Amino acid sequence: MKKIISLLLVLALALVSFSACSGKGLSIAIPNDTTNEARALLLLEDLGYLTLNEGAGITATVRDIKENPYNISFKEVEAAQLPNVLSDVDYAVINSNYAISANLDPVTNALALEGSSSAYSNILAVKEGSENSDLIKALTAALQSRQVADFISETYGGAVVSVVENPTDGFDASLDYNALSGSTVTVAASPTPHAEILKVAKEILAEKNITLDIREFTDYVQPNNVVESGEIDANYFQHLPYLEDFNKENNTHVVSVAAIHVEPLGIYGGKQKSLDAIKN
Repeated sequence: MKKIISLLLVLALALVSFSACSGKGLSIAIPNDTTNEARALLLLEDLGYLTLNEGAGITATVRDIKENPYNISFKEVEAAQLPNVLSDVDYAVINSNYAISANLDPVTNALALEGSSSAYSNILAVKEGSENSDLIKALTAALQSRQVADFISETYGGAVVSVVENPTDGFDASLDYNALSGSTVTVAASPTPHAEILKVAKEILAEKNITLDIREFTDYVQPNNVVESGEIDANYFQHLPYLEDFNKENNTHVVSVAAIHVEPLGIYGGKQKSLDAIKN
Protein backbone atom coordinates (compact mmCIF):
# COMPACT_ATOMS: atom_id res chain seq x y z
CA MET A 1 0.00 0.00 0.00
CA LYS A 2 2.82 2.42 0.88
CA LYS A 3 4.45 1.72 -2.48
CA ILE A 4 1.19 2.50 -4.27
CA ILE A 5 0.76 5.75 -2.33
CA SER A 6 4.35 6.71 -3.09
CA LEU A 7 3.83 5.98 -6.76
CA LEU A 8 0.66 8.08 -6.83
CA LEU A 9 2.51 10.98 -5.18
CA VAL A 10 5.26 10.77 -7.78
CA LEU A 11 2.69 10.80 -10.58
CA ALA A 12 0.87 13.74 -9.03
CA LEU A 13 4.10 15.71 -8.75
CA ALA A 14 4.94 14.89 -12.37
CA LEU A 15 1.55 16.16 -13.52
CA VAL A 16 1.97 19.39 -11.55
CA SER A 17 5.42 19.85 -13.03
CA PHE A 18 4.15 19.24 -16.58
CA SER A 19 1.28 21.66 -16.06
CA ALA A 20 3.66 24.34 -14.82
CA CYS A 21 5.91 23.85 -17.87
CA SER A 22 3.05 23.87 -20.34
CA GLY A 23 1.99 27.43 -19.48
CA LYS A 24 -1.42 29.03 -19.28
CA GLY A 25 -2.52 27.95 -22.71
CA LEU A 26 -3.71 31.37 -23.86
CA SER A 27 -5.65 31.56 -27.12
CA ILE A 28 -4.57 33.34 -30.30
CA ALA A 29 -6.84 33.73 -33.33
CA ILE A 30 -5.03 33.73 -36.67
CA PRO A 31 -6.11 34.01 -40.34
CA ASN A 32 -7.17 30.69 -41.83
CA ASP A 33 -6.05 31.31 -45.42
CA THR A 34 -2.76 29.62 -46.21
CA THR A 35 -0.33 32.48 -46.72
CA ASN A 36 -1.67 34.83 -44.04
CA GLU A 37 -1.80 31.98 -41.52
CA ALA A 38 1.87 31.37 -42.27
CA ARG A 39 2.67 35.08 -41.84
CA ALA A 40 0.97 35.04 -38.43
CA LEU A 41 2.91 31.95 -37.33
CA LEU A 42 6.19 33.36 -38.61
CA LEU A 43 5.56 36.56 -36.66
CA LEU A 44 4.90 34.55 -33.49
CA GLU A 45 8.05 32.54 -34.14
CA ASP A 46 10.08 35.75 -34.54
CA LEU A 47 8.74 36.85 -31.15
CA GLY A 48 9.90 33.59 -29.56
CA TYR A 49 6.50 32.09 -28.77
CA LEU A 50 6.82 28.98 -30.96
CA THR A 51 9.11 27.12 -33.34
CA LEU A 52 8.08 25.94 -36.79
CA ASN A 53 9.39 22.93 -38.65
CA GLU A 54 12.42 23.75 -40.74
CA GLY A 55 11.43 24.97 -44.19
CA ALA A 56 7.75 25.53 -43.28
CA GLY A 57 7.88 29.00 -44.83
CA ILE A 58 5.00 30.88 -46.43
CA THR A 59 2.69 27.86 -46.53
CA ALA A 60 3.04 27.00 -42.83
CA THR A 61 -0.06 26.04 -40.83
CA VAL A 62 -0.56 25.09 -37.19
CA ARG A 63 0.38 21.52 -38.19
CA ASP A 64 3.91 22.80 -38.85
CA ILE A 65 4.43 23.92 -35.24
CA LYS A 66 7.40 21.99 -33.88
CA GLU A 67 7.55 23.49 -30.39
CA ASN A 68 4.80 25.27 -28.48
CA PRO A 69 6.47 25.92 -25.10
CA TYR A 70 3.73 28.23 -23.82
CA ASN A 71 0.90 25.86 -24.74
CA ILE A 72 -0.83 28.43 -26.94
CA SER A 73 -4.12 27.32 -28.46
CA PHE A 74 -4.73 28.55 -31.99
CA LYS A 75 -8.10 29.43 -33.49
CA GLU A 76 -8.08 29.57 -37.28
CA VAL A 77 -10.59 32.22 -38.38
CA GLU A 78 -11.56 33.77 -41.71
CA ALA A 79 -9.41 36.91 -41.95
CA ALA A 80 -12.30 39.38 -42.22
CA GLN A 81 -13.87 38.00 -39.02
CA LEU A 82 -10.79 38.34 -36.81
CA PRO A 83 -11.77 41.76 -35.37
CA ASN A 84 -15.20 40.30 -34.50
CA VAL A 85 -13.73 37.44 -32.43
CA LEU A 86 -11.06 39.54 -30.72
CA SER A 87 -13.06 39.90 -27.49
CA ASP A 88 -13.46 36.11 -27.27
CA VAL A 89 -9.74 35.25 -27.41
CA ASP A 90 -6.63 36.44 -25.62
CA TYR A 91 -5.03 37.79 -28.80
CA ALA A 92 -5.63 37.93 -32.56
CA VAL A 93 -3.23 38.40 -35.45
CA ILE A 94 -5.06 40.69 -37.88
CA ASN A 95 -4.33 42.04 -41.35
CA SER A 96 -3.99 45.82 -41.26
CA ASN A 97 -6.83 46.42 -43.72
CA TYR A 98 -9.29 44.61 -41.45
CA ALA A 99 -7.81 46.20 -38.34
CA ILE A 100 -8.24 49.70 -39.76
CA SER A 101 -11.82 48.94 -40.79
CA ALA A 102 -12.51 47.88 -37.19
CA ASN A 103 -11.05 51.15 -35.82
CA LEU A 104 -7.87 49.43 -34.64
CA ASP A 105 -4.83 51.57 -35.39
CA PRO A 106 -1.94 49.21 -36.26
CA VAL A 107 0.64 51.75 -35.13
CA THR A 108 -0.88 52.53 -31.73
CA ASN A 109 -3.10 49.52 -30.94
CA ALA A 110 -1.00 46.57 -32.12
CA LEU A 111 1.08 44.89 -29.41
CA ALA A 112 3.57 43.82 -32.09
CA LEU A 113 3.83 44.44 -35.83
CA GLU A 114 5.29 42.37 -38.64
CA GLY A 115 8.17 43.98 -40.53
CA SER A 116 7.25 45.76 -43.77
CA SER A 117 8.51 42.97 -46.05
CA SER A 118 8.12 43.67 -49.77
CA ALA A 119 7.32 39.96 -50.19
CA TYR A 120 3.82 40.81 -48.97
CA SER A 121 3.27 43.92 -51.08
CA ASN A 122 -0.36 44.38 -52.09
CA ILE A 123 -0.69 44.23 -55.85
CA LEU A 124 -2.86 45.29 -58.74
CA ALA A 125 -3.84 42.04 -60.47
CA VAL A 126 -5.58 41.17 -63.75
CA LYS A 127 -6.49 38.08 -65.74
CA GLU A 128 -3.53 36.69 -67.63
CA GLY A 129 -3.39 38.17 -71.12
CA SER A 130 -4.65 41.65 -70.23
CA GLU A 131 -1.51 42.88 -68.45
CA ASN A 132 -0.50 45.10 -71.36
CA SER A 133 -3.87 46.60 -72.23
CA ASP A 134 -3.83 50.39 -72.40
CA LEU A 135 -6.52 50.80 -69.74
CA ILE A 136 -4.56 48.66 -67.27
CA LYS A 137 -1.39 50.62 -68.05
CA ALA A 138 -3.28 53.85 -67.34
CA LEU A 139 -4.59 52.48 -64.06
CA THR A 140 -1.13 51.25 -63.07
CA ALA A 141 0.42 54.67 -63.71
CA ALA A 142 -2.27 56.33 -61.59
CA LEU A 143 -1.71 53.90 -58.70
CA GLN A 144 2.05 54.34 -58.90
CA SER A 145 1.77 58.12 -58.78
CA ARG A 146 3.28 60.56 -56.32
CA GLN A 147 -0.28 61.58 -55.36
CA VAL A 148 -1.09 58.02 -54.24
CA ALA A 149 2.23 57.59 -52.41
CA ASP A 150 1.67 60.86 -50.53
CA PHE A 151 -1.93 59.90 -49.71
CA ILE A 152 -0.77 56.59 -48.21
CA SER A 153 1.90 58.28 -46.11
CA GLU A 154 -0.33 61.09 -44.87
CA THR A 155 -3.45 58.99 -44.26
CA TYR A 156 -2.15 55.81 -42.63
CA GLY A 157 0.93 56.99 -40.75
CA GLY A 158 2.93 53.77 -41.14
CA ALA A 159 0.04 51.29 -40.90
CA VAL A 160 0.14 51.13 -44.71
CA VAL A 161 3.43 51.80 -46.53
CA SER A 162 3.94 52.61 -50.22
CA VAL A 163 6.45 50.33 -51.99
CA VAL A 164 6.61 52.36 -55.22
CA GLU A 165 10.25 53.36 -55.56
CA ASN A 166 9.91 55.94 -58.32
CA PRO A 167 6.42 57.47 -58.27
CA THR A 168 5.14 58.90 -61.55
CA ASP A 169 3.12 62.01 -62.29
CA GLY A 170 0.15 59.67 -62.63
CA PHE A 171 0.32 59.23 -66.39
CA ASP A 172 2.03 56.84 -68.81
CA ALA A 173 3.82 58.79 -71.56
CA SER A 174 3.53 55.84 -73.96
CA LEU A 175 -0.28 55.94 -73.99
CA ASP A 176 -2.70 57.77 -76.28
CA TYR A 177 -5.07 59.09 -73.62
CA ASN A 178 -7.30 60.68 -76.26
CA ALA A 179 -8.07 57.18 -77.55
CA LEU A 180 -8.94 56.06 -74.02
CA SER A 181 -11.25 59.00 -73.36
CA GLY A 182 -14.73 57.80 -72.39
CA SER A 183 -13.50 54.37 -71.31
CA THR A 184 -14.29 52.64 -67.99
CA VAL A 185 -12.05 50.30 -66.01
CA THR A 186 -13.50 48.24 -63.13
CA VAL A 187 -11.55 47.17 -60.06
CA ALA A 188 -12.55 44.85 -57.20
CA ALA A 189 -11.08 46.01 -53.90
CA SER A 190 -11.23 45.70 -50.13
CA PRO A 191 -12.88 48.78 -48.57
CA THR A 192 -9.84 49.81 -46.49
CA PRO A 193 -7.29 50.85 -47.54
CA HIS A 194 -7.60 49.67 -51.14
CA ALA A 195 -10.83 51.38 -52.18
CA GLU A 196 -9.67 54.55 -50.41
CA ILE A 197 -6.38 54.52 -52.33
CA LEU A 198 -8.20 53.82 -55.58
CA LYS A 199 -10.26 56.98 -55.10
CA VAL A 200 -7.04 58.99 -55.54
CA ALA A 201 -6.30 57.07 -58.74
CA LYS A 202 -9.89 57.71 -59.83
CA GLU A 203 -9.32 61.48 -59.69
CA ILE A 204 -6.14 61.14 -61.76
CA LEU A 205 -7.87 59.06 -64.45
CA ALA A 206 -10.82 61.47 -64.51
CA GLU A 207 -8.43 64.15 -65.79
CA LYS A 208 -8.21 62.06 -68.97
CA ASN A 209 -11.96 61.34 -69.03
CA ILE A 210 -11.40 57.72 -67.95
CA THR A 211 -13.88 56.34 -65.40
CA LEU A 212 -12.61 54.12 -62.59
CA ASP A 213 -15.45 51.96 -61.26
CA ILE A 214 -14.51 50.68 -57.79
CA ARG A 215 -16.40 47.57 -56.61
CA GLU A 216 -15.94 46.79 -52.91
CA PHE A 217 -15.66 43.23 -51.56
CA THR A 218 -15.14 42.12 -47.96
CA ASP A 219 -13.72 38.65 -48.63
CA TYR A 220 -10.57 37.23 -50.21
CA VAL A 221 -12.22 34.87 -52.72
CA GLN A 222 -14.68 36.72 -54.93
CA PRO A 223 -12.28 39.47 -56.09
CA ASN A 224 -10.17 36.85 -57.88
CA ASN A 225 -13.20 34.94 -59.18
CA VAL A 226 -14.74 38.00 -60.83
CA VAL A 227 -11.45 38.88 -62.50
CA GLU A 228 -11.03 35.30 -63.70
CA SER A 229 -14.56 35.32 -65.15
CA GLY A 230 -13.99 38.65 -66.90
CA GLU A 231 -16.79 40.37 -65.00
CA ILE A 232 -14.30 42.86 -63.57
CA ASP A 233 -11.06 44.09 -65.16
CA ALA A 234 -8.71 44.03 -62.17
CA ASN A 235 -8.46 43.66 -58.43
CA TYR A 236 -6.47 45.29 -55.67
CA PHE A 237 -6.61 43.57 -52.28
CA GLN A 238 -3.96 40.82 -51.99
CA HIS A 239 -0.24 40.06 -51.93
CA LEU A 240 1.54 37.87 -54.46
CA PRO A 241 2.05 34.76 -52.25
CA TYR A 242 -1.71 34.67 -51.61
CA LEU A 243 -2.47 35.05 -55.31
CA GLU A 244 -0.06 32.29 -56.30
CA ASP A 245 -1.60 29.92 -53.76
CA PHE A 246 -5.12 30.90 -54.90
CA ASN A 247 -4.28 30.18 -58.54
CA LYS A 248 -2.82 26.81 -57.61
CA GLU A 249 -5.82 25.80 -55.52
CA ASN A 250 -8.50 27.10 -57.88
CA ASN A 251 -6.92 26.70 -61.33
CA THR A 252 -7.35 30.42 -61.99
CA HIS A 253 -5.13 32.61 -64.15
CA VAL A 254 -4.85 35.94 -62.36
CA VAL A 255 -1.46 37.68 -62.50
CA SER A 256 0.26 40.58 -60.80
CA VAL A 257 0.73 43.85 -62.69
CA ALA A 258 2.30 46.09 -60.07
CA ALA A 259 3.12 46.27 -56.35
CA ILE A 260 1.58 49.29 -54.63
CA HIS A 261 1.81 49.04 -50.83
CA VAL A 262 2.42 46.74 -47.89
CA GLU A 263 0.29 46.24 -44.75
CA PRO A 264 2.14 44.71 -41.79
CA LEU A 265 0.19 42.10 -39.78
CA GLY A 266 -0.29 42.99 -36.13
CA ILE A 267 -1.02 41.19 -32.86
CA TYR A 268 -3.92 42.79 -30.99
CA GLY A 269 -5.01 42.20 -27.42
CA GLY A 270 -8.42 40.74 -26.69
CA LYS A 271 -8.78 39.44 -23.15
CA GLN A 272 -5.12 40.27 -22.58
CA LYS A 273 -3.68 43.75 -22.92
CA SER A 274 0.01 42.82 -22.89
CA LEU A 275 2.09 40.11 -24.55
CA ASP A 276 3.77 39.52 -21.18
CA ALA A 277 0.86 37.27 -20.23
CA ILE A 278 2.04 34.63 -22.72
CA LYS A 279 5.24 33.89 -20.83
CA ASN A 280 4.17 34.77 -17.30
